[in-house]
Amino acid sequence: MTLNDALEALKAHAEPGRAEGSADYHKVPRAYLGVPNPAINDLTKAWRQQLTVEDRVTLARDLWNTDIFEARLAAAKLLTQARIKPDQAAWDLIKSWVPDFDSWAIADHAMMAGQKRLQADPSRIDEVEEWTRSDSHWTRRAAMVITLPWTKQNHPKPQDVEIRERVLGWAGAYVNDPEWFIQKSVAWWLRDLSKHDPDRVIQFLREHGKAMKPFSRKEASKYLPPRV
Repeated sequence: MTLNDALEALKAHAEPGRAEGSADYHKVPRAYLGVPNPAINDLTKAWRQQLTVEDRVTLARDLWNTDIFEARLAAAKLLTQARIKPDQAAWDLIKSWVPDFDSWAIADHAMMAGQKRLQADPSRIDEVEEWTRSDSHWTRRAAMVITLPWTKQNHPKPQDVEIRERVLGWAGAYVNDPEWFIQKSVAWWLRDLSKHDPDRVIQFLREHGKAMKPFSRKEASKYLPPRV
């Protein structure tokens, strides 16, 4: 499948007026086709079944480079799969996208693909940690989003606990960051962790809660008992 084939398939599912609404909502100047997410999901599911890993990586790279909103979502969805073998090329491509992040929707889709690759090889956490030192708040935020699977384990293994604590260390440094998206990413991470390890979130809030923005602390505490 060529890039033109993929773009024509996406355009065939465009809905009248949707592109303008997306552009207004996301407020990032780029092309929008007006294709709903379910249609992108169906297309990329079919493409994953038809293409080799190598061809999927190539198509994902080409789609991303168009800078079209739906094409970038499709690029991410092409690589969002638990089992990809070999997966180093996919991981390298996903990493290469991080400096391009400029909106939460594209970033989150790309990081959902990244989550699968990080879970497949947790040693990649060392590469993710480098993002926490970036000047870009989108890159710093990506480190929290890609590690969200480690908030969802009821019985984490020792390696998982180590990664969880490592990310909480990043979060502790992030609480002094004035950027709204960073504060939100910390709150999101803590909120999800509180469903599985509330005591650890309570401990974090006792240590760092005073430095957090009120909205961030409130979100982080959403599923905790009152008066943490």
